[in-house]
Amino acid sequence: MADDVRLRFPPSPTGYLHIGGARTALLNWLYARKHGGKLILRIEDTDAERSTEESIQGIIDGMEWLGIDWDEGPYFQTEFATDHKKAAATLLASGHAYKCFCTKEDLDAKREAAMAAKTQVGYDKTCRYLSAEEMQSKEEAGLPFVVRMKVPSGDGFVSYDDKVLGTMTRNYSDIEDFVIVRSNGSPLYLLCNVVDDIRDRISHVVRGQDHLTNTHRQILVYQALGAKIPVFAHMPLTLDTKKKKISKRSHGEIVAVQWYQKNGFLPWALCNFLVLLGWSSGDDKEIFSQEELIEAFTLERINKSNSIFNYRKDDPKFITDPKLLNTNAHYLRSMDLAELAELLKPIFKDAGLWQDSFESEQKEWFHTTLAMTRERFYTLNDFPTEARGWFSDDFSMDDKALKKNLLKHEGLKQWLPELGLQLEALEDFTADTCKEVVKDFCSAKDIKMGVPMNGARAVLLGQIKGPSMFDIFAHLGKDTVVRRLKDAGKWFKT
Repeated sequence: MADDVRLRFPPSPTGYLHIGGARTALLNWLYARKHGGKLILRIEDTDAERSTEESIQGIIDGMEWLGIDWDEGPYFQTEFATDHKKAAATLLASGHAYKCFCTKEDLDAKREAAMAAKTQVGYDKTCRYLSAEEMQSKEEAGLPFVVRMKVPSGDGFVSYDDKVLGTMTRNYSDIEDFVIVRSNGSPLYLLCNVVDDIRDRISHVVRGQDHLTNTHRQILVYQALGAKIPVFAHMPLTLDTKKKKISKRSHGEIVAVQWYQKNGFLPWALCNFLVLLGWSSGDDKEIFSQEELIEAFTLERINKSNSIFNYRKDDPKFITDPKLLNTNAHYLRSMDLAELAELLKPIFKDAGLWQDSFESEQKEWFHTTLAMTRERFYTLNDFPTEARGWFSDDFSMDDKALKKNLLKHEGLKQWLPELGLQLEALEDFTADTCKEVVKDFCSAKDIKMGVPMNGARAVLLGQIKGPSMFDIFAHLGKDTVVRRLKDAGKWFKT
């Protein structure tokens, strides 16, 4: 059975891998892995003007980053042009297709006449009924032609069982004789896709509902070529908050997989999120390991209705879907610290914060710092920005921390340096000993402990919230704490 389960992901290399394409690849991959089958990567590169090597590499890089591996390919559709043309010739020879010599002007006139008469707009099958003599005359005259499929006549219909949408039926009378080869001799997607799926022995076609209009026509091609029809499952589309389809052209890089890689998201967190855009396990579970998701995945639990991707252009920090941010935060805050440290290494290097000692004598300190800070973070990129003060004296001050915790209390300009001097006198610099010094200091100044502690948080880390200040004192160490407290006055000059 497993050998018979073969799925494919056939992207067009006309841009980066976007999240809609990634979700399609992911669902095909999950089904293949669950059933011990194969996933074939097939690049549909027949659009020569728009297909680029850069886009092909972008698709491959995006899939590899997400962890979506394939078993065969990548195959390139252009390499099988001969197969497509042979199939067209076979359909002509068997009488399942015919040459159509109608010009664009002819077709436009027919369309306008049908609209004026309020009758069905579609090809009227003029060339289908040409006599042998008429056909020979046009061929000898060298007139250009397209090749059209000869849709069966009468009251019949095409029907199939969609694993998501149920029984899908369309009458022959509602399907026009559609073009499968252009006038320049190049076969169209409707034919190429079927021929490739037959050659690759595809058993299941899992794709978006935007392909629904193609399916009944493609089934006619399968039948005419005497091939087995695969199982179809049409996924809901991913829409934005205005109910428009997510696309590269309309939404820009925010829908590119590489955007999420660049902006500090974890690949499995994105996968977890994408699967749940239109699929559910039947309970409230939303966080899955890779193994759990493979085990739970079924085509039948793909939703029929479209899903919404809540990206927000007006919020630079939380520009993407809040549920994705929360999913990413879950993995970020629960993953092994050594693994997290390894992921952060190149990011810290780019930010000028990396020290080789983080892998040797300061390894435990580095890991503890990550543990102390990550509870407030959503992406990997939050660490070198919002946690910069833990690793460098060169950090920015949160505006709220500056105004509320520092500038609001003019006395802090003197109090914080004084506190720094008292802490400097400590021989045993721990959370508990620092706490006693601060308590005595506040008592002597007759101020609440929260005033200098909130001020200290601002000048030590530039933040308004975070771990216990006494834990921060102990972890940053005496030299850093004392130096920054003594230098607190600089913040009052801003």
